[in-house]
Amino acid sequence: MKTASDIIVEALAGLTPRIALVLGSGLGGLVAAVEKAVHIPYSRLPGFPQSGVSGHAGEIVAGTIGGKAVLLLSGRIHYYEKGDAAAMRPVLEILTGLGIEKLILTNAAGSLREDLPPGSVMLIEDHINFSGTNPLIGEESDARFVGMTSAYDADICAAISGAAAAEGIEIGRGVYMWFSGPSFETPAEIRMARTMGADAVGMSTVPEVILARFMGLSVAACSVITNYGAGMTGGELSHAETKDMAPIGGQKLQAILTRAVGELG
Repeated sequence: MKTASDIIVEALAGLTPRIALVLGSGLGGLVAAVEKAVHIPYSRLPGFPQSGVSGHAGEIVAGTIGGKAVLLLSGRIHYYEKGDAAAMRPVLEILTGLGIEKLILTNAAGSLREDLPPGSVMLIEDHINFSGTNPLIGEESDARFVGMTSAYDADICAAISGAAAAEGIEIGRGVYMWFSGPSFETPAEIRMARTMGADAVGMSTVPEVILARFMGLSVAACSVITNYGAGMTGGELSHAETKDMAPIGGQKLQAILTRAVGELG
């Protein structure tokens, strides 16, 4: 029986990507930037976790962006779906085995700053793990003690910032706080997050950063801002709002990452 790696290698037909991107809720539009795209549904890949969240296509898309071979994961599984913080570990292990060296993560997030309105893009400089769990719990080797001082790779972040400037797109920079979800945060939790130094909140990405650093990958991450945090506007939050707003900032992020990927070595 073919493994997921076997199926992916066969579909790549000699393409050897070293850069992978994970696309968050409503951000599948970046797939349009992939040239000579090959699509592989997660359902074809043994052991690949299947996300049940609307707005996640659930497929690998491989090809080139700006002349660079890339592998896109259109959709992810979240901690809140199965109660497993390490749910993306099998996926990242497969990517590492395929020779991926650089990982760019994207997500839809809620802003805690008035100067980061819905439709804007934020480069994540650091994170706060407020979920109460960690994807390396249960790992028995000493490799579990992963240093996170420089979790976000300076060179990839510089490429993303430079690409935004070249495209004439303003990009914010800030700290992302991971909440477990799936319920949205309360106004009190948002006030706490702002006091603790967070600039955006969301329900993904941080476990993938931890796992990727554990595996030796270089990592960067960007948030598309889809809403303000609870209590900042008086309105209620919803996943429908996330899906509706994500493509707006997603178009900006697509332009940024298309250029950035083309410039990464």
